[in-house]
Amino acid sequence: MSLPVEGENRGYSYSDYLSWPEDGRWEIIEGVAYNMTPAPSRVHQEVLIALASVFYNCLKNSDCEIYTAPFDVRLPDKSTDPKDIKTVVQPDIIVVCDQNKLDDAGCLGSPDLVVEIVSPSTASKDYIKKLALYEKHGVKEYWIVHPTDRIVMVYRLGNDKAYGKPDIYDRESKVEVSAVRIQEDPIIIDLQEVFK
Repeated sequence: MSLPVEGENRGYSYSDYLSWPEDGRWEIIEGVAYNMTPAPSRVHQEVLIALASVFYNCLKNSDCEIYTAPFDVRLPDKSTDPKDIKTVVQPDIIVVCDQNKLDDAGCLGSPDLVVEIVSPSTASKDYIKKLALYEKHGVKEYWIVHPTDRIVMVYRLGNDKAYGKPDIYDRESKVEVSAVRIQEDPIIIDLQEVFK
């Protein structure tokens, strides 16, 4: 078993990822391995639980599923063969409405909505690499959550298949989720329930 080398483009695949020790958390973005340690902060986890709970309550009577990290999202470019998949990430929260994308290993394909909660060690990856990655793979809505500043930046995929400028919400805001609907009704997230 070869251990990953962080930050170098070694062309790692999902097959490599499956061979790595289970005591570490890793992501691969286009063949480059990223170590997910240290564990997130207490504030990060408080926001994660609060936001996941709000989403869960909104979605519990729908066909959509919500998952929190660690949960593998494999984003194939073409082939779904594990040796050909060069990207596997573990977003903080995902919402998937197409049940065909879910299997015992996680999610194969783009979730409808992805949430990343920023911490100092992940900020550049969340803002640059993952923003480009989620846009490329057609994630309809991407949230970047700032737990200390209590703001949420929401990127929505346009008709041109690109993210425009983000909408920015503070603790006093209510966010309408555009990527997911329940029986044609919008989901509204009150950020006061998230940022206590």
